[in-house]
This record gives sequence, C-alpha cells and structure tokens, in this order.
Amino acid sequence: MTSTRPGPAPTVPPSDPHPTALRDPGFRLLLGAAAVSKCGTAVSSLAIPLTAVLALHSSAGQVGLLATLSTLAFLLVGLPAGAWVDRVRKGPLMVAADLVRAGLLGSVPLAWFFGWLTVVQLYAVVLLTGAATVFFDVAALSRLPDLVGRERLTEANSRLVTVDALTQLGGRSAGGFLVAALSAPAAIVVDAASYLGSAVLLLRIRRAEPSPQHRRDPGARLGREIREGLRFVFGHTALRADVLAGACTNLSIQLCQTVLPVLFTRELGLSAGVVGLFFAVGGLGVFLGSLAARRLARRFGAGRVLWLMGLAVAPSGALVALAGRGPALWLAAAAWLLTTCKVGIDNVITVSFRQSVTPDHLLGRMNATMRVLLTGALTVGAALAALLGELASPRTALWFAVAGLAVGWVPVFFSPLRTRHELPGPATAR
Repeated sequence: MTSTRPGPAPTVPPSDPHPTALRDPGFRLLLGAAAVSKCGTAVSSLAIPLTAVLALHSSAGQVGLLATLSTLAFLLVGLPAGAWVDRVRKGPLMVAADLVRAGLLGSVPLAWFFGWLTVVQLYAVVLLTGAATVFFDVAALSRLPDLVGRERLTEANSRLVTVDALTQLGGRSAGGFLVAALSAPAAIVVDAASYLGSAVLLLRIRRAEPSPQHRRDPGARLGREIREGLRFVFGHTALRADVLAGACTNLSIQLCQTVLPVLFTRELGLSAGVVGLFFAVGGLGVFLGSLAARRLARRFGAGRVLWLMGLAVAPSGALVALAGRGPALWLAAAAWLLTTCKVGIDNVITVSFRQSVTPDHLLGRMNATMRVLLTGALTVGAALAALLGELASPRTALWFAVAGLAVGWVPVFFSPLRTRHELPGPATAR
C-alpha cells in the first residue's frame, strides 16, 4: 500500500525580518513630505533675511532678531510640547501645523504686494511659524517609531538626514536665484506652497495610529513628565556631553548663517545668487557627512569620529571669518563645506546614539528636551549675532563662531562617548 506520509516541506529562503524602510508606503509619504517642506524651508531661510535686508532695509541687529525669533518658540513651548504631543494623535497635529505655517508664510508676499509689509510682521510670522514647527517636529519624531518600527529607526533617520541635506543643497541655491529673479518676498511663496504639499502627502498615510490613551497615563501631570525628561538627559553623562558639544556647534553655525548674508551683500557687494550658492555648499557638506557617517564610525569608532571631526574643523572656521572676494571666498566656501560635513556626521551618529540609550517611554520627552536645548543654542547664537552686529561688526560675530567651533569637540573627548565604538542602533534600546 502506498504511504500517505507527507514528505519534507520544501525549503523556503528566509525573508528579511527587517526590510528597508523605503518599502513602507507610510514612510515613503513621510519622507516625501519632509523633502517638499524642507526644500521650501531652505528657500525661505535665505529669502526671509534677504527680504529684511533688501526689501525693508533692515539693520544687522534686526536681521539677528529675526533669526532669534525663528527659534525662540522652542524655548517657550518646547518642553510642554514634548509631554503634550504624546497625549494626542500625531498625524492630524502634523497636518494642522503644516497648514498654519503655509498661511503665515503666505501672508508675507501678499502684504509686500499691497505695500503693507513691515519688519514687525516678519517678526510675528517667524515667531508663530517657529511655534508650529515645534509641534510638528516633536510629533514627527514621536510618530516615526510607530511608522517604521524600532528596528528600522536608524535607517529611517539616516534617510531623513540625507533628504534634509539634499534639500538644503537644492533649496538654498534655488532660493538665491529665485530672490534674484523674482524678489525676496515673492520667493517665500515657494515655502508656503511646500507646506501645503507636505500636508497633502501626510493626509495620504493610511496606517492606523495607536490611541494615545494606551501609551500614556491620561492622569499624569505635565510638569512631572517634563521634569522626568530633563532628569534623564542631564543625569546621563554621555547625553550631557552630547548636548554641550551640539550646543557649541549650533551656536557657531547660527552666528555664521545670521551674519554672512549681511556681510556678503553689504560689505562684499555679492549678489543674492552667490549667497545662495555659498549656503548650498553647506547642504552639500551635510549630505556628504550623512553618507560617510556609518562608514567612518565602523572604521574608526563612533565616539572617536565625533571628537576627531570636531578637532579637524576647528581651524577651518577662521577661513569663514576671513571671507572676502576672489580666492578668499573660495577658501571660505571650502571651510564651510568641511564644517557642515561634520554636522552631517554628527546628525547621523548622535541621533542614533540618543535612541539607543533612551527607554521607549522616554523617547518623546528626550527628543523634545534635546530639541529645546540644541535649538536654544541657535536662539542664543542669533541673539549674539544681532548684538555683535550692532555693537561691533559682522566679522566680530564670525570670530565668536570660530571660538565656538574650536572648543565644540572637548565635551565629547572628556566623556564616555569618546570610547563608544559601535554605531548604535535603536534595537539596542533599553
């Protein structure tokens, strides 16, 4: 009699348990929304200060105040936003923030067209847009783990950093040419439209979002949650060093970004297109750094790369401060490329590191706390640029930036982060 016993099951090749994040349609939409909105933001990051300088004839102090107000919202509402965002659905909040930003920025070219635009309106627009950005950014950071899974967070963050760099590269150069071709206020229309495009893409994400009640205790006090996040960041030796090093870098970069448009257009007589190309070099630097980060970390160790790159870029800041016409401008651009390359490397390594040492239930508050502290350094840098630009000169502000870059690597060198070899991944989080 013929046996009916089944034979051995055919061998099935094992599937990748953690496929690339790009296979996830929700992440592709989020990445597209980031690309669209960040490209517009890169345009307005040049168009708004040039609107103040060229259309409203603002002083260096007023341009510095604009930059200060653009990041001040992180200091004012960042910490409560970190705890509050965990209590609501992230997707609708992100869409609402996009629509608010589109409306605010759209009011600038409209007011300019009718002859109503004032520097006070620019102040209000950048402050309120910054507040909307606080809620958007914290919500996006908290939404990403649910969207792609913790095992793909490092890859997803790396792709987002790369997109950010590419949009800086294309957006800032395009911004310079748009300002030259259309005028600075008209170029801001691109940013307003980009936020509308971002909102449309986010609305197409179909993945159900977990109910906030299942993730958080609705009766928990907001103040207590904020304090828990602060205690965790400041109580962690390596995170504390990360904050100090990042603050030095951010303050220095903001000093440069605030006063260089004034220096280039007023003292050197360069066109808006040249200014846009110079800052596009910075986007290229971030892009190259984001691509090289993993390879360098595997070759030399993640912690060693952080402080070695900081030490390497310290002398290059002087070339930015000495920027002039002709060869001095090319040398300044090369120095800016190296400086921003370090920023790209830092972004990939430190974001992954923060995720790897932070428990799940503290991720949102850790992200918010880090954003507040690091964006606070941007605010201080912009305010310092305004003060030094008024009381001394733009070049004086640049030399203060050189000093910040010179010491930015020191906190990492004297912390446990220095000896951390592996590039951390979110799957190792405790």
